[in-house]
Amino acid sequence: MTLPAAGRVAAIAVLFCAAGGSQAAPNIYSCVDSNGRRLTSDRPIPECSAREQRLLNSDGSVRRVVPPTRTVDEQAEYEERERKAAAERAAQQDAVRRDRNLLSRFPDEATHRKAREAALDDVDKGVRFSENRLKELERERKPLLNESEFYAGKQIPLKLRQQLDANDAATEAQRALVQNQKDEIVRIDRIYDAELARLKRLWAGAAPGSLPVAPPPSSPPRKDASR
Repeated sequence: MTLPAAGRVAAIAVLFCAAGGSQAAPNIYSCVDSNGRRLTSDRPIPECSAREQRLLNSDGSVRRVVPPTRTVDEQAEYEERERKAAAERAAQQDAVRRDRNLLSRFPDEATHRKAREAALDDVDKGVRFSENRLKELERERKPLLNESEFYAGKQIPLKLRQQLDANDAATEAQRALVQNQKDEIVRIDRIYDAELARLKRLWAGAAPGSLPVAPPPSSPPRKDASR
């Protein structure tokens, strides 16, 4: 039932009240169609499917505004906008949470410096261990090379050849490990540098989540461990 008169709003309300005051409040939809007519109905009005409709209370006040019915494409666009907005809200909340956690972990620069030193110390120990192991391998290789000189122009015994090959493999592995550890030191420093730059702005009063999110520090270029 579509009634082209605003005065029918009260009439609809009266009819529902007369049917039983204990029943739920009636649905009263009202809109202005493309021809400028104000229409009123007890259900969504087809003539106004592309326009806003107002769902009214029995006294004529607006209970809520019903948005236009969307086409399939419009609904897809709307849902995509909603997904993007939700993702942005989640990213913002995550940024606020990360900044607050950062401030909680590092209330001042001294605390941050100690954390950096502790993180680097573990890797430094690994570098020193590997470098010492390289020196040991070099010492172990020297007598093997001296022995191999006796076989100049001849075939080196299998056992000696295997010992030299094993020494070569162990040396190569340790060199690669040292390079990986040095790369890790650079990566850790970059992380702490980026954190410190952000913390300085937060300590200065920037609101958590208000700063741009920096990209993760890139890994240093790899070097040939054999060089």
